[in-house]
Parts: sequence; structure tokens; C-alpha cells
Amino acid sequence: MTSDPYDNASDPAKRISAALTDGPDRAGARAMLKGTGFTDEDLAKPIIGVATTWIETMPCNLNQRDLAVDVKRGIRDAGATPMEFNTIAVSDGVSMGTSGMRASLVSREVIADSIELVARGHLFDGLVCLVACDKTTPGAVMALARLDIPAVVFYTGSIAPGLYRGREVSIGDVYEAIGAYAAGKMTAEELHELESVACPAAGACGGQFTANTMSTMVDFLGLTPLGANGIPAVNGAKADAAYEIGKLAVDVVRADRRPSQIVTKAAVENAAAAIAGTGGSTNGVLHLVAIAREFGIDFTIDDFDRISASTPIVADMKPWGRYHATDVYRAGGVGLVARELREGALVHADVASVDGRTLADAADAVEETEGQTVVVPVATPLKSRGGVAVLRGNLAPEGCVVKLAGHDRTEHRGPARVFDSEEECFAAVKAGAIEPGDVVVIRYEGPAGGPGMREMLHVTGAIVGEGLSEEVALVTDGRFSGATHGFMVGHISPEAARGGPLAALREGDQVVVDVDARELRVELSDDELAARLRDWTPPPPRHTSGVFAKYAALVSSASEGAITRAGL
Repeated sequence: MTSDPYDNASDPAKRISAALTDGPDRAGARAMLKGTGFTDEDLAKPIIGVATTWIETMPCNLNQRDLAVDVKRGIRDAGATPMEFNTIAVSDGVSMGTSGMRASLVSREVIADSIELVARGHLFDGLVCLVACDKTTPGAVMALARLDIPAVVFYTGSIAPGLYRGREVSIGDVYEAIGAYAAGKMTAEELHELESVACPAAGACGGQFTANTMSTMVDFLGLTPLGANGIPAVNGAKADAAYEIGKLAVDVVRADRRPSQIVTKAAVENAAAAIAGTGGSTNGVLHLVAIAREFGIDFTIDDFDRISASTPIVADMKPWGRYHATDVYRAGGVGLVARELREGALVHADVASVDGRTLADAADAVEETEGQTVVVPVATPLKSRGGVAVLRGNLAPEGCVVKLAGHDRTEHRGPARVFDSEEECFAAVKAGAIEPGDVVVIRYEGPAGGPGMREMLHVTGAIVGEGLSEEVALVTDGRFSGATHGFMVGHISPEAARGGPLAALREGDQVVVDVDARELRVELSDDELAARLRDWTPPPPRHTSGVFAKYAALVSSASEGAITRAGL
């Protein structure tokens, strides 16, 4: 009598994949999977997808294929079967200042969509998402919100700083040097020398720019074991951490611990406090609001503003401070930030993360390096409030975001210098046409108008390089890089392309940025603004077909996280 090869009890942790792999009816699927090297034994175990965002267009994600090997080894050793797949990424640092930058924010939606599609199409029981550059992290988390299957997110690490003539540098220094070169303050040879050393190896941009801000966000959301993300990309401990992440993923699948159980309103508020307390990127507002919406959590830009206003900055990090993310790791890690925020009663310390530890547990476990000065006591903070504020007013009825870290300015009044694209503005900065006191306005660069809401580091870096950062303000419906510093107002909503008041501005109009009053306004009457908008004609779309056209049709306001949704 022969045994029935299909008469096997399914592993109880195969809650989803059993429908793909079990029984005679699934012989065709198993035949295909056996063709890729999987065995009956492999397919009898829980299946965990391992999503990478590896790409050869940047250093940020360059180590992910290697780390995926370690993650998969951990999954196998813990008794499950990994299946690796990849999705896309677009480098902000490479595409900055070109039309390619319009693809960056769009890529967040494509990353979320593609992870969701592969996981749904192949019925994974769980996921590990390897993330790094700016949009990969929020994109992965948004996908997990939709799927709500057990998962772990693993940030593949910060790049080491480059060394230029004895000084540590990063990509932000290069963009500022472009402005210095244009102003005659730097030679072509010096600029070339700097660009050649600024990014020495694999890893995401080294300051508390957007990538590391997103890493901090995921730590405090609880989707990764706090501390693993902060290990630098080229540190030997990163591979060991990847292996442990793989093992943890199996534990999470067996326990059926789902993202919706971890990412609660309290966890989102913790993430906002961590972004504020580290002087993180303004992109943190955009992405955290988008993530909250995907999870169905009521969290708005005003909630972020409330938390930022009450959270002091305790981490002295670039672009406005002294230290890189690798310095935070050497000082003791992001757990130091958790410890100080807990000490100030600024976080929900009892919120648990994916590994079962609470934020309080992680704060208690931190090992501080003696004499470190990267993270300071919450009782003596670097600044009394976080590095982001939300403004409203007749130029931003739905809100906008101003970056405060790195300067003490709270008000600016000056004549508008109006540009209808980033390229027009950069040409004016490069030509020395911007004067002290000006309010530089870049419009039609919002989520729909860009489309894609380009970052303006090319312009803001040039302004810093020209020596104007303390004397001008910049206002845009686009975004800023996490490497940006200065008096910069972005995410203006509604955007100009959808008839927002920014579209009515004219050269020379007096614009006021007043942080204390939480206001961005133009000194025009309501009647004059309304009359101008009645006469306004929207510009033709930059794209009428393809991915950009679809995105422009579906994308929401920046004040809602610039998420895409049907029937907008």
C-alpha cells in the first residue's frame, strides 16, 4: 500500500499560504515552485516574503541583496521558508534638480502597490521588508497597513560620512558646494574633490535627512526591534542583525502578531515625537500622515504640530547640527532618544514593538557611551521645541510645513520672487538674482502639479552656498530634502496647480512667514485674492499619459499625506 503524498497536516502557521500550496488541487502551483528549487519540505512550512528595494542607481540600498541572504538564513533556521522578491527605488540624491526628481514621491506609491501585489498574489504568511532610501520605508509600511500580515521592517543602514580635507561630509555638503561654486567661493577642482569623497560606500544618506528620519520613525512605530536599524550599513554587526530579523519574522508569524496590533495611535504619536526630538526631515510629516491614513488612524498635520511644539530636540544631528547617524550608533543608538523622551513623559512608554519589548524596555536596555555628546538630556535640550511647525493663512488654507531646526528665525517679511518651476528658480539663484530679504516662491511643483512634489535641495543648497540662507525665505508647494536647512516653507496646500492661493501670487507681493502666529500670508485683501484666482487659468499638465498622469489624477493634497486613492 502506497502512502498518499498529499495526506499531510498543514503547519498551523500557514494561515495564508496553505491555500496556495496544500492538497492535490495545488499540484500546478507546487510544480512551478519546485522549478525554482523549493522542495515538498520547504512548501510545507510557513512562507515568508523577503522584499528588497535593491538597485544599482545609488549607495543607499546597495547592500540589500547581501543582507537578504542573512535574513533568509535566519528564516530557514527558525523553521520557515523565505521567498525573495524586489521592488523599485528612486534616488532623491541622484535625481535632485532634474525632471527625474518628479519620480521620487511617485515611487512611494509604486513600492507600496508592488509589495502589496506580490504578497497578495503569492499568499505569503508574513513579510520582511528591507528598506533604506527615502520612499522605500514609508512605501513598505503603507503596504503592511493594507496587507496586515505579520511583518518586520529592517532598515539596511546609514552610510559612513566622507572625509574632505579633514572634515566629515555628506551629500548635503555637495549640494551646498554647488552654490558656493556658482558664487565663486569654491573652485571646480575643490567641488570635484568633494563630490568624489562624500559618499564612500553603501548606505543611506548620513545625517538626520529623510532616510534616517524614516528609520527613526519605524523604530518608534514598533515595526522593527529598536536598535537594529541604527547599525551602519558597512558595520559587521549588520549581517548578524539581519539574521536575527529573519528569525524574529518566523516568531511573529507563529504568534500571528500583525501590524495593526503594533501601529496604534499611541505608536504614531511616538513616531512623531521621535521625528521632532531628532530635528528630523519635514518629509516625516508627509509620510507619517500617509501611514496613519493607510492604517485608518486619525492623525493629521495638526497633531504633528501639537507634538512637535511640545517635544524638545535632544539629538544634535546634521544637517543643522554636528553629528551623523553613525555617531548616534556609536553614542549608544536611538534608544538614547527613547530614554530622554520617556524621561520627559513625551512618549507612550508602554507601547510594545514587533519583538514584544515596550519602548520603556528598549530605553532601559540602552548602553550609553561614556562622554557622548550626540544625544543630550531632555532637561537641557538643544532647542525647546521640535524642528517642524505647521502654518496656515491665506496662502495655505489647508496648511503647510516650516522647518525650524538649525536656525532661530520665526518671522520673515519680504517681496515675492515668483517662479513656476524649480529650474527657473535655480537659474535665478545661480545668476545672483536673489536679493537679501526676498521670499523665493516656487509653485506648480506640488503632488499633482509637479507632478510628484519634487524636493528642492538643488535650490536650497544653492541658496546656502550663495550665503543667503539667513536672509531669504523659500515658499513652495513642493518638498524639501531632509538635508535642507534654512527658513523654508513647503507642502503648501492646496497646491497652485489645483487653484490654491499660491497660484495668485505676483512678483513683488509682500509675503509674511510668522511661526509664532502659525501663519503664512500675502498682504492682499480677500477680495483681491479671489479676483486674481477667478482670472487664473491652470497651466497645461506636464504629462498627459503614463505613470505621472495617473498619479496626478489620483493624488491627494500634501496635507493628507499625498496618498493616491480611487475616485479623488
